[in-house]
Amino acid sequence: MRWDALSRRLRWAAPRRLLGPRAPPWAAAAWPSPSSSSPPSPASCWSCGLALPPASPPPRFFCPSCRALQPPEPRADLFRLLGCERSFQVDVGLVQQRFRSLQRALHPDFFSRRPQAEQNFSKQHSSLANKAYRTLLSPLSRGLYLLELNGVELEKGTDAEADPEFLSEIMEINEKLSDANNDAKIEEMENLIAAKQEELIKDVSRAFEHDDLQEAKKYLAKMKYFANLEEKLKKKKIPS
Repeated sequence: MRWDALSRRLRWAAPRRLLGPRAPPWAAAAWPSPSSSSPPSPASCWSCGLALPPASPPPRFFCPSCRALQPPEPRADLFRLLGCERSFQVDVGLVQQRFRSLQRALHPDFFSRRPQAEQNFSKQHSSLANKAYRTLLSPLSRGLYLLELNGVELEKGTDAEADPEFLSEIMEINEKLSDANNDAKIEEMENLIAAKQEELIKDVSRAFEHDDLQEAKKYLAKMKYFANLEEKLKKKKIPS
């Protein structure tokens, strides 16, 4: 079933409808349990004990027998959670649409009269959906997450690998931003920072397309500097 169709069916659904015989097709399987107090085995429903088939994209959340909501997997793949391929290029509109569909299907409000276990699981699923949405929506966080999935992390608290010429550019932009004292200068800095970010997004995208994780890491590190400048710009735009 298409996500937009799923969204319409679930928009005003009550818990009984969600968990009843007409549960959506992706409710056919469940994820393994992250805790010792959950299912008797990683592939069994915590409620009825039915052996569950392996989950497959997009994730399935309900037991096909008793319709009980299952717990999230211990290390949820945020791309798979929102039905996306592991790629730096994502359809932002589709991410937003699938996030809304998940929230309508798994929001804790729908499980207020269900067993406590399902109430807890719905909160966990909802929290994961929020995390996935925040992570995949931003090019910087999406790129960093892709690196993390591939076992690559940015060094923290060090500029040892930074290009001296780039650091000099950042210092110059930072000084200009500090001196921007009117709307025209602030707008000029805003356009400059946005242009630099767009350029870096293209560089990161090309690096991931060529599976060059170290190159992607280098450009993402630069993106973090401009993200900090953007935060300073936002604060400067707020009237004192």
